[in-house]
Amino acid sequence: MPTDLPVGLKATVSVPGSSANLGPGFDTLGLAVGIYDTVEVETIPSGLEVEIFGEGAGDLPRDSSHLVVKALRAGLKAADVQAPGLRVVSTNSIPQSRGLGSSAAAAVAGVVAANTLAGDPLDADTIVQLSSAFEGHPDNAAASVLGGTVVSWTDVPVDGVTDPSYRAVGVEVHPDIRATALVPDFHASTNAVRQVLPSHVTHTDARFNVSRTAVMTVAIQRHPELLWEGTRDRLHQPYRADVLPVTAEWVNHLRNRGFAAYLSGAGPTVMVLHTDPIPEKILDSAREAGLRVIELDVAGPVKASLSRA
Repeated sequence: MPTDLPVGLKATVSVPGSSANLGPGFDTLGLAVGIYDTVEVETIPSGLEVEIFGEGAGDLPRDSSHLVVKALRAGLKAADVQAPGLRVVSTNSIPQSRGLGSSAAAAVAGVVAANTLAGDPLDADTIVQLSSAFEGHPDNAAASVLGGTVVSWTDVPVDGVTDPSYRAVGVEVHPDIRATALVPDFHASTNAVRQVLPSHVTHTDARFNVSRTAVMTVAIQRHPELLWEGTRDRLHQPYRADVLPVTAEWVNHLRNRGFAAYLSGAGPTVMVLHTDPIPEKILDSAREAGLRVIELDVAGPVKASLSRA
């Protein structure tokens, strides 16, 4: 029988956005970036109340279909507790459906809020598992949970019945590395952008990406001079170029000038990893082209606190 939570508990969660793939590490590499959503969850006498401010305020649902609410309930179930009612207030800074991990951040926020209300019975591995299940891959969610860079993977059981296992480990990030996001003013559906990917790739392209993923794990930790080489990819970005032409144009524009630019997640955001500042002339050109420029630090792990309302 689940334990009943008292009325008046309040969990506050600050969860960073994320950038997935980092070029070659498709559904594997992730990086937490310093743009945050804040979610407050309060136990109330009954019912469900949802308020949303900031990014997505005009589009996101305010009922039980909200991803934060779904993840919150999954977290409460995993922690073996229940609440008489819930009030959820989300203040969002992460752009929605732009390749900066907004959905993963919502899932992480819900699970971590539930864990905080329950007294922190869930460990980081369980939080990664629960939040990743909403997306079907762990790169974004794991980055938001653990902070820094993550190497993640999925174990799919052969029985076809047992749920997949989502795993991740943190990787130290060189202190000089910064990130700059160029964010177009249109959305990209992860599912739609995935549909353009081929069902098979050549052995040559697979070998290329394996090598560049290995290079990237070294570049991000100790050799940032290898970031350009480590962000090269042949498995997904070339196929997505036709459906994300603005993104592809800016990735190529920056890479031709020596910057480690890549498609962030499923896009349409262009992410650049660098140690030296990007010249203002280039950033001004991006702004003139209608792209929002966001300069970001590498973020730490999700943070949460508990209080009484």
